[in-house]
Amino acid sequence: MGVKILSFGSSHLKQINNLLVNNGNRDYTGLLKLRGYSDVRNMCMFLPHILDSEVAVLIDDDEVFEDPEFMSKAKEFIGKEIDGRTVNAVAGYYLQPDGDFHIRKPLRPWEMVWGQYAAMNEAFDKFIGSEPRLKEVPFVFGGNMIIHRNLFTVVPFDSNITRGEDIDFLINAKMFGFTFFLDNRLSIKHLPPPKAYPSWLQLRQDIHRFIYEKAKIDNQKQVKYMKRVHIEDLEPYPGYFLKDDLEERTERSCKLLAEEYSNRGDKEGAAQALNNIAFARAEAVPKYDPFRQICQMQHRWKELMRYTAKPEVRLRIKEIIEGKQQ
Repeated sequence: MGVKILSFGSSHLKQINNLLVNNGNRDYTGLLKLRGYSDVRNMCMFLPHILDSEVAVLIDDDEVFEDPEFMSKAKEFIGKEIDGRTVNAVAGYYLQPDGDFHIRKPLRPWEMVWGQYAAMNEAFDKFIGSEPRLKEVPFVFGGNMIIHRNLFTVVPFDSNITRGEDIDFLINAKMFGFTFFLDNRLSIKHLPPPKAYPSWLQLRQDIHRFIYEKAKIDNQKQVKYMKRVHIEDLEPYPGYFLKDDLEERTERSCKLLAEEYSNRGDKEGAAQALNNIAFARAEAVPKYDPFRQICQMQHRWKELMRYTAKPEVRLRIKEIIEGKQQ
């Protein structure tokens, strides 16, 4: 059976946004962008919506299919009812270049204190390395997730997250009553390129996302049709980083990283590592309520989905995507 392949780029997006503006819906254009992980993943849900797909399979460009049954497994549970619950989201997992799902690398002192890889491997053992095959999970990999239209027409990725948008999406989904189930037979080989940015920046991005997500959880209000998410629901990862000792761990890790840079004679790197401490106390703390922000964004996202589901609107956007309209 043949597979229809379409490519989508900035020229298509410009035409779609022009269509929205011309129809008096300029506000929706802020939801459709091609910069930043969250925005790109939102487009990966918007396009299947327009193409009238029941399921979106999100795969990144640094992955290799080694399992010939991958797509069959990806569709096996999605949309079905398991133990009285509808499966609207399935998380697959990554195989590292050595073929194992654990992250195995020599840990530097600051990484040991930060504890991210240890927390991730603990979570992987608990959910990937155990039965049953399908189970509720607190983490998800952005490059191996299966999303039913019941979910992708209701909940968006949060545009304010620049790193770790996949787990943040899982948190958003839980807040709106959806559950991610991990399939421990749905794997894909992950071959990421070498990191193009320094350790202090990688740590800064992680500090930012964990502080943001903690604020989102801490600021939850009682809202009709929404479910309160607790840190315990996200153990052991990312819950490990959403507790009150985050600031202390951040300070200790940054000081050790700064010491590492200093020992190499890298004064700029050392300064940036120490700047992460001030960043965590000031800049990383959102100046607005992240919970309220995602509620507002979710409302607009549902409106966009409803508007673009109108037959005449969907047809015109579909023609743009398929290159039939210039």
